[in-house]
Amino acid sequence: MPLRRKVRGAAAAGRRAAVRWWLLSLAATGATVTAAAALLAVALHVSSSAAASGPASSSGVPYRLSKLDGAADDAGEKRWWLPAPSRGFTPCVAPSPAYKSPGPSRGYLLVLTNGGLNQMRAGISDMVAVARMLKATLIIPELDKKSFWHDKSNFSDVFDEEYFIHSLANDVKVEKKLPKDLVKAPKFVRYFKSWSGIDYYHDEIYPLWEHRQVIRAAKSDSRLANNYLPPDIQKLRCRAFFQALRFAPPIEALGNLLVERMRSFGPYIALHLRYEKDMLAFSGCTHGLSQTESEELAMIRENTSYWKVKDIDPLDQRSHGYCPLTPKEVGMFLSALGYPSSTPVYIAAGEIYGGESHVVDLLSRFPIMMNKEKLASAEELRPFRQYASQMAALDYIVSVESDVFIPSYSGNMARAVGGHRRFLGHRKTIIPDRKALVRLFDKVDGGLLNEGERLSRRIIDIHRKRQGSPRKRKGPVSGTKGSDRFRSEEAFYENPLPDCLCQPESPASDASVVSI
Repeated sequence: MPLRRKVRGAAAAGRRAAVRWWLLSLAATGATVTAAAALLAVALHVSSSAAASGPASSSGVPYRLSKLDGAADDAGEKRWWLPAPSRGFTPCVAPSPAYKSPGPSRGYLLVLTNGGLNQMRAGISDMVAVARMLKATLIIPELDKKSFWHDKSNFSDVFDEEYFIHSLANDVKVEKKLPKDLVKAPKFVRYFKSWSGIDYYHDEIYPLWEHRQVIRAAKSDSRLANNYLPPDIQKLRCRAFFQALRFAPPIEALGNLLVERMRSFGPYIALHLRYEKDMLAFSGCTHGLSQTESEELAMIRENTSYWKVKDIDPLDQRSHGYCPLTPKEVGMFLSALGYPSSTPVYIAAGEIYGGESHVVDLLSRFPIMMNKEKLASAEELRPFRQYASQMAALDYIVSVESDVFIPSYSGNMARAVGGHRRFLGHRKTIIPDRKALVRLFDKVDGGLLNEGERLSRRIIDIHRKRQGSPRKRKGPVSGTKGSDRFRSEEAFYENPLPDCLCQPESPASDASVVSI
């Protein structure tokens, strides 16, 4: 028997053994029938197509199903699995020789975070830097329990509290609670000014220590400028966000197990599919939804008091690229890039609005579509299921470790995961150009363009430089002023270059430079 056939047969046998192990382990742990049935279908599909598919591709994809006519060839397929060239950039977050351990504390900084998991992570990391600037002792931040998700998690439920404290010991003093004699003491409650620099904290906040021992930050998001802060402060933000904020051990353990299980299918895409009810209601995006669904979302938006914008034109939103891609559009996008239908896809998302009816087209194109509910048993997920932040943390881990990460929308998780993947070596992250894509997809829907080689080439050309390769953080959009100017900047944690990523042969920059 030729060596190639032996190798191919051994690989197929290994895949079948992995699937059998999957089914047995899922049955033993009480996984749902739906998950087992999905995996069994994959097993049958693999077995039946293995003989006909020919040699395994050099991309590492373990087997091949059908591919859209006219889509990228094998060489193109391999290209879309390769990581972005890092050009030698590696993390450089060590403090400068002049950096000193924290001295005597001036007081205590209480922090009330706000938003979802990744908005809170960014806010906490900023408050670590603010505590350093204010010479304050940081009390373990209080997580947001009043937002849309009503998550009652405490800091230690989501993050490794002990690790957080000890890893920042040379940067800021961190304590779990206020001293008893200060619990009922008068406090200054302040909404720190958004996107503030060191002068604001030095001139307006630091003098408050003369009158109170405790300052409470009523919000944590976007309270620190993205750019032009001292290099040691920027590096501290990176150490906090990318290193100190490690997830709690139970979350890390299950998250890593989910990664291992996804890898049993081969290289995989993590798709951050923003198609949850809250996201669609907030953004006013209704493309592909029924009239009843659109009205329900409008009612949610109207009844959510802290969402200020109520009247939204969905067509205008979509035409400007402000809407997430629909599941159907994501399927068209992946097919046009050249990913075969054998590609394992992990859905990093909450409950998809409308359920299976809105993902049927995506599933028909990519049947190996998994999520944490399919990969883990009900028993394994039970400790986390009622807590949105903890469930999101599982998705975060699987997304950071994926071979390719693709967000359908540029929200907080997309920015956080994308930045983390840059920090870890510019892992492949494809950012869809939504504005360009919806124009092409509308032409397909209108019969002016067919799926195939022409559409594929246009989409590939658009995304050649949108794969996460190194570049300096983008500055504000030209012509913007005031808060809009800061809001238009690329977020610090979305792209920590140049502050926290350096080329070994080049000295670290001594200033936070941006690319305009």
